[in-house]
Amino acid sequence: MKNANPVFRAGALAVALLLAAGCNKGAVAHADSIPPLPAAPTIAHYTYEVVRAWPHDRGAFTQGLVWRDGELLESTGLNGESSLREVELESGRILKRVDVAREYFAEGLAVIGGEAYQLTWKNGVGFVYDADTFAREKTFDYTGEGWGLATDGRLLVLSDGTNRIRFLDPRDGFKTVHAIDVTEDGRPVERLNELEFIRGEIFANVWQTDEVVRIDAATGNVRGVVDFSGLLPTTERTPETDVLNGIAYDEKRDRLFVTGKRWPKIFEIRLRTK
Repeated sequence: MKNANPVFRAGALAVALLLAAGCNKGAVAHADSIPPLPAAPTIAHYTYEVVRAWPHDRGAFTQGLVWRDGELLESTGLNGESSLREVELESGRILKRVDVAREYFAEGLAVIGGEAYQLTWKNGVGFVYDADTFAREKTFDYTGEGWGLATDGRLLVLSDGTNRIRFLDPRDGFKTVHAIDVTEDGRPVERLNELEFIRGEIFANVWQTDEVVRIDAATGNVRGVVDFSGLLPTTERTPETDVLNGIAYDEKRDRLFVTGKRWPKIFEIRLRTK
């Protein structure tokens, strides 16, 4: 290259830069849908931008939402209506479903490897399914209520309606490995419901509010608050429409999904700093 003329060198440099950009396209330091948090102890406040809305079963009382292998897995609640579902995002069509016995009110959902874990609200029992076939493999016990469930890839991350989040090891009898108490400016944040673990953070819906908090999974400190007010338009609400609940993240394509209980849509959203 040292003998090339200036025009050739400039063209080669441009090509090299384009190739580098293409190679790094999938390796983003901070995903576009989720802005990086400011330096501690600052708490960031966010609003949202709707990228796209997808159809969702209005009858689904959504308690847990997980993105897996190109489809959504969903846990729905209420006694006599609880289920585990595989849902096609584009159409909202239920591809697979297994119902939960009437005595159980299903809650949070998480997937580790080939197994799906589903909580129940007050029974202190969870179900383990083959994530591909939905065949139930076994049950597990835990203390307290079951609300939200997520995973860091190794441990299950469980909320129980308080400000405490527990980390359970499914390979060791679902024992509690450790726990964090979630606080915002030193004050407990309770009613933590649906959870999603995203790059060292726990995103948690605060029940009966339009807020999702971004929690430092190591300390329990709330580092960000997202206000989803107005996400589902008033014109699309009915008397049966319930609260915001349901968070899923597609890591490969950097897509963040949010829905609610008996909502007719799932929203792909981007967070925007207020």
